[in-house]
Amino acid sequence: MRPFHYSRPASIAEALLEMRDVLATDAQSSAAFLAGGTTLLDLMKLDVVRPERVIDLGAMREEFDFIRLEGSTLRLGAFATMGAVAAHPDVVRLYPVIAQSLSLAASAQLRNMASLGGNVLQRTRCAYFRDPTWNACNKRVPGSGCAAVDGANRMHAVLGTSHHCIATYPGDFAQALLALDASVAIAGPRGSRTIPFAALHRLPGDTPDRETSLAAGEIITEFVVPAAEWTRRSLYLKIRDRQSYEFAVASVAVALDLDGATVRQARIALGGLASVPWRAHAAEEALRGSDLTEETARAAAGEAFAGAVPQSHNAFKIALGQSTLVRGLMHAASMEIPG
Repeated sequence: MRPFHYSRPASIAEALLEMRDVLATDAQSSAAFLAGGTTLLDLMKLDVVRPERVIDLGAMREEFDFIRLEGSTLRLGAFATMGAVAAHPDVVRLYPVIAQSLSLAASAQLRNMASLGGNVLQRTRCAYFRDPTWNACNKRVPGSGCAAVDGANRMHAVLGTSHHCIATYPGDFAQALLALDASVAIAGPRGSRTIPFAALHRLPGDTPDRETSLAAGEIITEFVVPAAEWTRRSLYLKIRDRQSYEFAVASVAVALDLDGATVRQARIALGGLASVPWRAHAAEEALRGSDLTEETARAAAGEAFAGAVPQSHNAFKIALGQSTLVRGLMHAASMEIPG
């Protein structure tokens, strides 16, 4: 790990002021915020990221470490840990897809340390990105190429890719937030703002190094999840190479509002298959107003992958993703919802 300057501001206002001063003094200087550290420290040890300054946000954990039900809204502080949210009885009962997406991620030790805000910002697990000896990685070195296109790409994306990058977004929790139409509160040197969670991550396009819509120096402070008819009939299904401490090969967050067997509304997000958390709008539209059967679920799954672009080693992900979606839909439909 390379040397860096470490500081621990006493408040979010001090942290933002420090970052503003760093950016104003030297726009080329590399600075990073530290929350749980489970992603940042890994990447620093691998020499993938090389911040000259690390600003520890730990002193403000108490202010933004909360899980609150306010009327029909779930509010999650960005410093709440994955483990605490996954085990919270109100989340388990009213927002099962959130609890499941968090409980199926990482290990117990990591879940008890990692923050929600850091989790949604985790970087790809692409081996070419995480190994600096590979020069061709447009995420790490813009304009250098993408070694994965002609390389080992079994775990790479089939949705939302570009010829500049085919890396997969690795997280689980983001799919749940996306399916439930969550929003995210952000604080920064220029003030606070709130955006739909769907607007947080950027498709790779021509600039895969720009992964989110966060401006320099901004911090996620809170996630806001509205209640709806579909939140309780929701689940997260994760297919992986082993049953614990493994990233998804394919996953699906499903939330349904049913009238008997008829789909009034469906909310579907796919994981392990796309370059960003991926909302399957076409599949949702295909289901709306139809009875949910194996046949209609398979048709919707076909719509979800109509634009998929497989690579040399990951074409199997299309069929796997479709079957995962069908299974998730049928399981959600059969859920018993307590009164």
